Amino acid sequence: MPLYHLFEMNHAALAPARAMSDMARLAFRNPLNPLAHTPAGRSVAAACELFERSTRRYAKPCFGISQTRVDGQTIPVREDVIWRKPFCELRHFARELPQGSRGNDTKLLIVAPLSGHYATLLRGTVEAMLPRHDVYIADWTDARMVPVIQGTFDLDDYIDYLIAILTMFRGDVHVMGVCQPSVPVLAAVSLMEAEGNRNTPHSMTLMAGPVDTRISPTSVNEMAEQHSIDWFRQNVVMQVPWPHPGVCRAVYPGFLQLTGFMTMNLDRHMDAHKDLFRQLIEGDGDSADRHRAFYDEYLAVMDLDAAFYLQTIDSVFIRHALPKGEMTHRGDRVDPSRIRRTALMTVEGEKDDISGVGQTRAAHELCTALPDSKRYHYLQSGIGHYGVFNGSRFRAEIAPRISEFIETHQGGGGAVKRALRFVR
Repeated sequence: MPLYHLFEMNHAALAPARAMSDMARLAFRNPLNPLAHTPAGRSVAAACELFERSTRRYAKPCFGISQTRVDGQTIPVREDVIWRKPFCELRHFARELPQGSRGNDTKLLIVAPLSGHYATLLRGTVEAMLPRHDVYIADWTDARMVPVIQGTFDLDDYIDYLIAILTMFRGDVHVMGVCQPSVPVLAAVSLMEAEGNRNTPHSMTLMAGPVDTRISPTSVNEMAEQHSIDWFRQNVVMQVPWPHPGVCRAVYPGFLQLTGFMTMNLDRHMDAHKDLFRQLIEGDGDSADRHRAFYDEYLAVMDLDAAFYLQTIDSVFIRHALPKGEMTHRGDRVDPSRIRRTALMTVEGEKDDISGVGQTRAAHELCTALPDSKRYHYLQSGIGHYGVFNGSRFRAEIAPRISEFIETHQGGGGAVKRALRFVR
């Protein structure tokens, strides 16, 4: 039996046990139950919750951003879908600024990674940028939810989507590629510049992305290089089973990706769940809520269309096509040296174990036509991969630098004297 079908069968088989466990949890947490006030009762409730959470399928979370702070005022935020294709939705976090507000209206397009987790993983990124910018995000669709009649989706299609979105803004936008999108964002801007498309963004910020994985290779990079593309095709590509809308679509399943994510730091995840069990027994509700919030997001994963996954593995991680000057898009060579109008900022984390230090900075070596006044690299000390775009260090140290870079290059030219401060 195919592994994906076996996974679905096991998930369905556990449904009755999961329902009974949830009922027992509610019974042993009911304040009218005398056992709920004993260590034994709390232990049963905690064990039932851990079983239910360990065997459920986590749905796509919502962004849930309803307000932000601008100029010291609380401003309502409305989430709208303003552009839609089968594999992507463009979401706008519209701030309802009062008339005469000094709130910045600089448009920022955040391109979320299509690498397993949903775009909501960047909720903290959006929240940090909203006080300073008019924020949009490319929200990719779970491939198992897209009927096969919509066709396949590969890296070339991904780049086409980005070009279409950027063109829609008519050049009045700044783009931020977080992790995996660094390569297609750089490719899209390169192609637009090469064909004389005047709708290129004012600036692009590439964050912790695999532009050149030959530099400081991580275990993720080494694993890709140790196997051929045929190995990936034979071992990790599967067909979506019924009853999902994308039945029969070839995908790289989310549950396989999650297995990879978890095993990279298995001890840490096991300790976190042990801590949750203890917190539930001790009644530490705040810590338990933080655990639930994190893992509700972390354990929600999506399938990737096999065409996109295999082309990305082959082009980015095995052949290193972009830094070698061999990457093509529908027959046209991707040449970052053609970029002259769009300013470039790169951001890396000192302790990144997914995209090693130097892999994203390599974009500067490719964009040879950009003057120093239009480029900036920032290395944040003491953070890993996720700290580059989330968390306290991102909010306090990285986000303000990105905003200053964006404001410097609003309108393309920027103020040269001010821009020189960014050059390193």
